[in-house]
Amino acid sequence: MKKSKFIRVVGVACAAVMAVVLLGGCAGQNNQATEQQKANRQYMTQVNQTMEDLAGKLDGFSDAVARGDLVTMRTQADNAFKSIEDLNKIEAPEDMKKIQAEYVEGCNDLKDAMNAYIGLYSEIESATDDQPFDYGTYDERLKAIQDQYDKGIGKLQSGDNKASELPS
Repeated sequence: MKKSKFIRVVGVACAAVMAVVLLGGCAGQNNQATEQQKANRQYMTQVNQTMEDLAGKLDGFSDAVARGDLVTMRTQADNAFKSIEDLNKIEAPEDMKKIQAEYVEGCNDLKDAMNAYIGLYSEIESATDDQPFDYGTYDERLKAIQDQYDKGIGKLQSGDNKASELPS
């Protein structure tokens, strides 16, 4: 009888140890998933803050465009470029790297569009009677700038869509 009681105690102890090991393993997986979700949320918070900052600076650029103020356009564009640089510096978690790439590409397209617009407006402002601006190309160039801008917005929206598809 003593031997069977001993076997039973050892069996129960082994079962208890196995249960602790299994629960510990599950907890480790849950902790890892929770940490990944936390990292993703922190990343998206940083991106959202940077994008809000960028949106404010783009509003300033738009206001300068509406006023035809080339100096302020350049200043506001430079300020917006700083926000874009901040976005580029955000360290994305592994499963957010493709989303980060979309955001960076979209912002770079916006940057290119702003630079092109400033270039176009500068040419118009610096035109003289001896070297007039060729308004025959204006519509085509403006459309190319708008297409570049729309491409950037599309990439930003694509990044948002990919982010919203991730499990929470």
